[in-house]
Amino acid sequence: MKLVKNDLIKAFSLYEERALMHRRFKHGDILPLLENIRSAGYLAVTEIGQSSEGRSIYRLQYGQGPIKILLWSQMHGDEPTATMALFDLFNFFGGKDDGFDAYRNEIASKLTLYFIPMLNPDGTERFQRRTAMNVDMNRDARATATVEGALLKEQGMLLKPDFAFNLHNQNNYYNIPGTNTPVAISLLAPAYDYARNINATRADAMRVIVGINKILQEVVPDAVAKYDDEHTPRGFGDNFQKWGVRTVLIESGAYVGDSEKMMVRKCNFVALLKAFEEIADQSFEQYSITDYDTIPFNDEKLHDVLLRNLTIEQDGTQIVVDIAIRQNEKTIGSDYCVVGVIEDIGDLQDFYGYVDIDAAGMAFAPAKIYLEPFASFADLDDTIVMGLLNKGYAAVIIDKINPDELLHRFPIRVLTKKNVDFSQRLVLGNAADFFLHRKGKIMYALINGYVIDLTKSLQRHYKNQVL
Repeated sequence: MKLVKNDLIKAFSLYEERALMHRRFKHGDILPLLENIRSAGYLAVTEIGQSSEGRSIYRLQYGQGPIKILLWSQMHGDEPTATMALFDLFNFFGGKDDGFDAYRNEIASKLTLYFIPMLNPDGTERFQRRTAMNVDMNRDARATATVEGALLKEQGMLLKPDFAFNLHNQNNYYNIPGTNTPVAISLLAPAYDYARNINATRADAMRVIVGINKILQEVVPDAVAKYDDEHTPRGFGDNFQKWGVRTVLIESGAYVGDSEKMMVRKCNFVALLKAFEEIADQSFEQYSITDYDTIPFNDEKLHDVLLRNLTIEQDGTQIVVDIAIRQNEKTIGSDYCVVGVIEDIGDLQDFYGYVDIDAAGMAFAPAKIYLEPFASFADLDDTIVMGLLNKGYAAVIIDKINPDELLHRFPIRVLTKKNVDFSQRLVLGNAADFFLHRKGKIMYALINGYVIDLTKSLQRHYKNQVL
């Protein structure tokens, strides 16, 4: 059967792995899922090695066909989207009597799929890019200094795949050139040399990407781009291509309102199922590499918040500028908070914001601390917080903070008596805490990089840390 968009969306809705609905899952979260798959027997599950800290790394196999495909995910521990999508695929391959049996039979008879989910479990545990050895595994294809990198290369040499899928996440700030549309998925047939030559191997990878782009344009129209194709001689994708494996890079990007990457996860699922189909029946060969060239390259002009035409005062002089704010994530134990900082100040006409506000006619006002302490969080509620924000207070002091209250969801800074250092300056790299007013009336609060529209009801989506 030929799968169309509605088939693929239906398959995803049937087989999405509900145990993985938040992107900061750990190695321990996938172990029971792997055990269930092993017990059910529809994929072969093999422990192929361990990380430097002793966490097991697994390879799953589906099908017995002559065309071999190797896929790996999360070689960067903070790039989990494709791992979630792989577990959705595992569920799909375990299904039956759902209208997709003919597809499964076709794939199983023509392909052998090898999956290595969570190649960097130590990095995943810390939600960090690098391994426990602080080495970027995707820059370790030549040296193989990491046990995990050496394991991936060993699997490549052992299995001799015909195709490879290198599955990653890119940052949220890539956009389709000339638009404010975030790139949901970027694709690349990595270059195997500095000249970026195209041999038969790379050309086939490009054709597979054309097919992926075609189906994704139906799911996320005008939100697909190409990743930078500069040759990286120590990168795994570049080297797999050099070793004669048709290699496709898939970078999971961003989608508005999709902080946990559920829509982008669906895109991975759709892209991979369609790619398997077109590799199995060789229909990818119909595509022209000139169609690959029409896919735009990523641009990187997005910010979390962009304030345009804001009046500020410097050395007694009023000037009008644009302000960009970045909401960085900071890991705290098994959780995280947001750290909002001033990213740029100046002429940002050619840039975009997820939250994009024309502040013409508004002026900057520094934040204030409300100095009368609250006894505990129990004395704080949304009504009190909104009242303080409307008076220009961006921070409160709480006397008693319990260890489990170091993270909170109030849209206001929480300080302790021991820490009342609170910046009130608009300086690059400083915390993004200030107000926008028009003719003395406060219109917006910027608290830790979040925008609170004080003319509207409070929306609870904040992730702040006690300072």
